[in-house]
Amino acid sequence: MSDKNNIKIDAQNVNVFYADKQAIDNVSLKVEKSKITALIGPSGCGKSTFLRCINRMNDVIPSCRVEGKILVDETNVNNPELDPVFLRARVGMVFQKPNPFPKSIFDNIAYGPKIHGLTNNKSELDDIVKESLVRAGLWAEVSDRLFDQGTGLSGGQQQRLCIARAIAVNPEVILMDEPCSALDPIATAKIEELMMSLSQNYTIVIVTHSMQQAARISQKTAFFHLGKLIEMDTTDKIFTNPNKSKTQDYITGRFG
Repeated sequence: MSDKNNIKIDAQNVNVFYADKQAIDNVSLKVEKSKITALIGPSGCGKSTFLRCINRMNDVIPSCRVEGKILVDETNVNNPELDPVFLRARVGMVFQKPNPFPKSIFDNIAYGPKIHGLTNNKSELDDIVKESLVRAGLWAEVSDRLFDQGTGLSGGQQQRLCIARAIAVNPEVILMDEPCSALDPIATAKIEELMMSLSQNYTIVIVTHSMQQAARISQKTAFFHLGKLIEMDTTDKIFTNPNKSKTQDYITGRFG
């Protein structure tokens, strides 16, 4: 069992409804600090819905109702008094399609630190922008064109820009919703390498439709099916010797 001090996210009896359709059914799971946890399962099984509960992205869907507790450290993210903007600075998110702001590369990164008041002057802001781009593996490619539009980058570069933007506000957790599904294999390999290096400093939860990707980069894997968590274990165990026959059937391609 995981040591309680290693747990970054503790989801307890989470149910999610869109109007009267239940999308997540009584899911409880724990995510360890400074590890990559992969959520896998067939399309429509609830993995992205669950991911979006962690930083309350479901709040923007009027028909959506979330029950249960999700603790990030000791903070219950569903506490109505918690400001979602503050939560999303702690729990960053990278989406399936790269979505840079229609601004310069520099301003894409600088936006978060500015609105959260993380810098006192231009020189500090410059440092954060550079450090974020360095950590996202993008600095060498864009350092001479920081004031060009972020939307002018290639798809893989745009996704790394979005990761740089997420880490610029110094989050503790990074959620990634199929971050490579729109990318070619070379760009995907770069993002995977980046995730593995970032996981030394951040807790990463990734939804992926690629079992190969989950096997390559994650330490823990959770298998979802029809809104339920079927099984969660070390990635190695899930892929070689799962406890549940349903997990085995999915891994071996009998359904999905």
